[in-house]
Amino acid sequence: MAFEMEIAWSNQARKELDYLHENWGLNEVKNFVDKTEEVLGVIKKHPKTFVESPRKRNVRKGFVTKHNSLFYKVKPYKKEIILLTFWDNRQNPKKLKY
Repeated sequence: MAFEMEIAWSNQARKELDYLHENWGLNEVKNFVDKTEEVLGVIKKHPKTFVESPRKRNVRKGFVTKHNSLFYKVKPYKKEIILLTFWDNRQNPKKLKY
């Protein structure tokens, strides 16, 4: 049996999810949360599944939808994954710090 890492949410990721709840319709939020949970299930079991950021070490980009990605940091010694931020893929990539 594979070991699953724990997932922690950064304050930024929580704020972004709160923003979605305030500005999106109920069905859109539910679909987004369901897809996010699917991606998190993969990340928990296989944290290196998604591509590593060229800018930050141990930071990876997982795709939630064609328009949304999430960035997360793998802390292998703590057996922890930190969700850093959600990203709208239609934004200017120069604004992204990861």
